[in-house]
Amino acid sequence: MNSTYVPIDCEFHDVLEATATTGRRVAIVYLEESGLPQTVQARITDLQARNGEEYMLLDDGTRVRLDAIVSVDGEVPPASCGL
Repeated sequence: MNSTYVPIDCEFHDVLEATATTGRRVAIVYLEESGLPQTVQARITDLQARNGEEYMLLDDGTRVRLDAIVSVDGEVPPASCGL
């Protein structure tokens, strides 16, 4: 995974917020720090910004950097938002 954070697409951020609001358990695929894909079934409990990077927190305690997301509930993020 790239060590420099790349902001995600603004509309995909809205998808994450909506998914967190519903509290539904969804399939989430993301890249671990090693670059290997990880698939989990989880609820998004919060979205946070820290030190210029954005993260989603999952109900199992996992914190995922938003630019490491491959898909959430079948939705694939498009290119960055350009922030």
